[in-house]
Amino acid sequence: MNFNNLERLEDKISLMKQLSSQFLHRAAKVDESGSFSYENIKELKQSGYTTLPVPKEYGGKGITLLELVVLQETLAQGDGATALGIGWHMSVMKNLAENRNWSQTVFRELCNAVLNGALINSAASEALTGSPTRGGKPQTIARKDKESWVINGRKTFTTLSPVLDYFIVSASIEGSDDVGNFLIQRKCNGVSIEETWDSIAMRGTASHDLILLNVKVQEKDCVEILSQQKKANGSLLHIPACYLGIAQAAQNEALHFANTYSPNSISGKIIDLPNVQQKVGEMEYELIKARHLLYSVAQKWDETEEKETLLPELGVAKMAVTNSAISIVDLAMRIVGARSLSKKSPLQRYYRDVRAGLHNPPMDDMTIKLLSQKAIDRIQ
Repeated sequence: MNFNNLERLEDKISLMKQLSSQFLHRAAKVDESGSFSYENIKELKQSGYTTLPVPKEYGGKGITLLELVVLQETLAQGDGATALGIGWHMSVMKNLAENRNWSQTVFRELCNAVLNGALINSAASEALTGSPTRGGKPQTIARKDKESWVINGRKTFTTLSPVLDYFIVSASIEGSDDVGNFLIQRKCNGVSIEETWDSIAMRGTASHDLILLNVKVQEKDCVEILSQQKKANGSLLHIPACYLGIAQAAQNEALHFANTYSPNSISGKIIDLPNVQQKVGEMEYELIKARHLLYSVAQKWDETEEKETLLPELGVAKMAVTNSAISIVDLAMRIVGARSLSKKSPLQRYYRDVRAGLHNPPMDDMTIKLLSQKAIDRIQ
């Protein structure tokens, strides 16, 4: 089956469940080796999934944000690293399709490339600036050279780096205070990847460093001059969707263990114990709460024209869902006990992976600051 042949969300979820179950069997090996799942990405591309955010007028399906978060959550139940990685490609394309800040010619060319299997991600983080959401000016420099641009710099956390065909690189423009986004193809001279990813979380994302050494691009590849004002980006809900999927996988693992483990100290399985059922109920509470919040904000985004007004709710959804996911994994590990720390248990991988969400944008402190200012503004 192919996602492009499916119209109902239920059918898309069914196909994603099939893919996710296959990825689940590979996840441990990729995590243990710190490698990258080329096979997962290949199958996602073959399924047509990576083309779904392309607008309908350019040959894609133009999926809604609600569809995206539901499918990403389902995917993450099999492999969180694959979900987070491909989620960046999906969110970049969806955000570009919604904003249309680029020239129509350049965006159409990118859409055609994606329909033919190309993958894209932003490369904005740098060692000296930290997260780009905190406002640091890029150390990567773009210099105008007649009718071209020459770009030099190093970007960190370039997720999906082994298979990316395009990078959206933020760079300070020499001789001005402007910061621009530049569309750079992997095949350009001077583009290379340095394998620096040594995180114990999301090991399979291959978020290595992107090296740009005198990379020359055309004038039209300066696709956007960035604004100082933070804009709402609904597609970033792919992040909490991923961690919610990991949390669901953790509950599934804990339930399976509790329903099969029978120590000789009790009669029956530990799932019959009140203390275990208490933790199961707490997990279910957090899952339902998080899922309702995430889905409702995504649906509101799809239905609202004044999308900038949703910036606080987007932050709340990310913060609440991610922290709920962390709590759910913790509860699952308390049910399973010391065995959850065994390398053979997927729970130790879920524990490491889910905490990575704290460091994905927007960070909790920035959301709280935004909410505080919103409340203060109401009385002034």
